[in-house]
Amino acid sequence: MKTTSGSKRFRLLVPLVFVLLQLLPTILEAQMTSSPRPTTLAGRSTVYAPNGVAATSQPLATAAALKVLQDGGNAFDAAITAAAVLNVVEPHMTGMGGDVFALFWSAEEQRLRGLDASTVPGALSGWAALLEEYGTLSLAQALAPAIDIAENGFPVSPIIARQWSGNVRILRQDPGARDTYLIDGERAPEAGEWFRNPDIAASYRMVAQDGPGVLYGGALGASIVETVQAQGGFLTLQDLRDHKPEWVEPLSADFQGYQVWELPPAGQGIAALEMLKILDSFDLKSMGHNSPEYLHHIIEAKKLAFADLARYVSDRDHLEGDLTALLEDDYIARRSALIDPTRAAERVDPGRPFNNGETIYLTVADREGNMVSFINSIFEYFGSGVVAPGTGFVLQNRGAGFTLDEGHPNQIAPRKRPFHTLIPGFVTKDGDPLLAFGVMGGSMQPQGHAQLLLNLLVFDMDLQDAVDAPRVRHMGGTRIVLETPISDDVRLSLWEMGHTISNGGSFGGAQAILRLARGWAAGSDPRKDGMAAGH
Repeated sequence: MKTTSGSKRFRLLVPLVFVLLQLLPTILEAQMTSSPRPTTLAGRSTVYAPNGVAATSQPLATAAALKVLQDGGNAFDAAITAAAVLNVVEPHMTGMGGDVFALFWSAEEQRLRGLDASTVPGALSGWAALLEEYGTLSLAQALAPAIDIAENGFPVSPIIARQWSGNVRILRQDPGARDTYLIDGERAPEAGEWFRNPDIAASYRMVAQDGPGVLYGGALGASIVETVQAQGGFLTLQDLRDHKPEWVEPLSADFQGYQVWELPPAGQGIAALEMLKILDSFDLKSMGHNSPEYLHHIIEAKKLAFADLARYVSDRDHLEGDLTALLEDDYIARRSALIDPTRAAERVDPGRPFNNGETIYLTVADREGNMVSFINSIFEYFGSGVVAPGTGFVLQNRGAGFTLDEGHPNQIAPRKRPFHTLIPGFVTKDGDPLLAFGVMGGSMQPQGHAQLLLNLLVFDMDLQDAVDAPRVRHMGGTRIVLETPISDDVRLSLWEMGHTISNGGSFGGAQAILRLARGWAAGSDPRKDGMAAGH
């Protein structure tokens, strides 16, 4: 009797559900129009400066960089100083236990160069290499502001405090992390609460006194190796001794009469270039900024570029072919033709380009014309969650970028770089430096690079407006995340195209510096705690 009654109720519900599904667009539209959204994340003005400028994700780091510039240091000095400070004040994102990548314009050499300091914890080697080759400060001088802040403490900024508190469970699992980053071993610091890290101050002093070798084979490195091996890891002191940062040649693609530059693999910069080349095939301006058609094409271009990224990008010493083939016109034409202008693709396969994949970003420019686009990361929040006791900094977990797929160019192997998400960006015009920029956030980075440049180069936005403009992020399959200011009618149209839409707050914090005919413009993302400042 109960079964029969349940079956009847089920049969009655089926047509009701069908009717509700038919009415869903109308219901959604009514709900959407009743609660209008703000149209921007704005609230800041573009910073203009005559001599030098810095933009970072935390005010104390920006202030430290600016002081270096005001005291006569150059952009390289200021960038390393800021990076060291960020290790103290934004420790869940960056640090000496992570990696460094940089694109930079040398005013003296009148050329763009790239730096890759990765695999084992490479950040310190990258800091030292940039200072030795292009800086005017010693490594000890560049570390001094960070040592002072770590020793004496600082009030934690709001967004960082919120992210810190979301990772307490991870930090409790490791004795070194618990002692370093949790108040009384139990909780994260709150916004405005004073926090000290005397252990990292001590580590920085060791580096200042003995040089980077103290990590790459010395006492600091030995402490790291002992901790990693005690937890079943494979890092050896010889791995650290053998590590060397590499100067690399950037990759470029023409877009709208500009040259956009990214670093070569194992990073994902080539995906940003492929996205831009695909999007250059369409009249984006006529679609309108952040219209359904415009966002749809960005999403579909990302799917195509990331399918190629996942299939072909690995350590540059293990590539299957010359990946610049992904940027050739005939290949781009074939990929562009796969975009259905009215329907979201559920699955995209990689193409065949030839015959037989968390972070801080900062940028600094100086009165001589040097421009540094700089990214330093430990990968996920607090990286591996492992701190060698007494060192004061967390180790990265970049090995998560490898694949276990047999025969894949990114298959895990000894003495091999994993696929990297880190990508500083740069733009030149007719051979002259124009823009140093970056957008943080894992797979958001190529998507963010493309959207920031479209804002600037297609829609002629003011620099800060280009940073502030709401973004879309493709997550996989038909799933996308739209920032809150994107209008409700746009959401409905994208849903009708087959996109599965989620609200995701905000994502992809950016910093950018634009060279003017005289002086500089800078923008800093309101999605982060940071700021731009100049002199």
